[in-house]
Amino acid sequence: MRKTMLDAAMRLMQDGLVPSISDVAAAVQVSRATAYRYFPTQSALIQAAVDEALGPILEWKSDSADVEQRVQELISFSYPRLDQYEAPLRAALRLALDQWALLHAGRLGEEMILPRGRRIGLLKAALSPLRKQLGKARGDRLAQALSLVFGTEAFVVLKDIWGLGGKEAEHVALWTARALIRCAVQDCAAAPRRAAASAPTGDRKQVSSKTARARGVAQAGNPGPARKPPRRAKAGRG
Repeated sequence: MRKTMLDAAMRLMQDGLVPSISDVAAAVQVSRATAYRYFPTQSALIQAAVDEALGPILEWKSDSADVEQRVQELISFSYPRLDQYEAPLRAALRLALDQWALLHAGRLGEEMILPRGRRIGLLKAALSPLRKQLGKARGDRLAQALSLVFGTEAFVVLKDIWGLGGKEAEHVALWTARALIRCAVQDCAAAPRRAAASAPTGDRKQVSSKTARARGVAQAGNPGPARKPPRRAKAGRG
């Protein structure tokens, strides 16, 4: 029965609805009491549909040690399925936005908040070979930037606003991901030079003073060829 109800919910989402438990109960012709035994809340129903949509994506793994390759594999593997299950993913996004509004209005009640943020673990796993090089702060910032092109929200922008198809949206995501990764690596490599250039004036003078003293010591230890004493002028005859 659970699978039957979930299939019915998926069909309703394909029609543009965010189905309630009552909608699904009517679609499969069971009582609301029966439906609530399988899905106690609308959030539980939508979450089950999202789990069905994302299933294989959540199990994604890569054997590559190259971060660009790993992120490319993740996006290329995920985007076709995100496109295939676009309707339930959009329904989940709509419900999350509705819940946010109700929560901030103090009218959410005891409804379970729809869990979100699964892309975080996937992106951090894809970026793991760079973790030591970038450090936590830069690594988190890169994952946050990549999250803007990996998920339902990216589809909404690229498909609804720009009118792209699924494959075109995937190509934009791949291009953006490569650019972000390369930028993060270059920014990390340039950090020591920027730190030296932005050092306070006093620190730079101190460094210059130490350098000058070091040069003086070096010159004292190697004074070079001895100079001949100056010749004395001969006294004139009176």
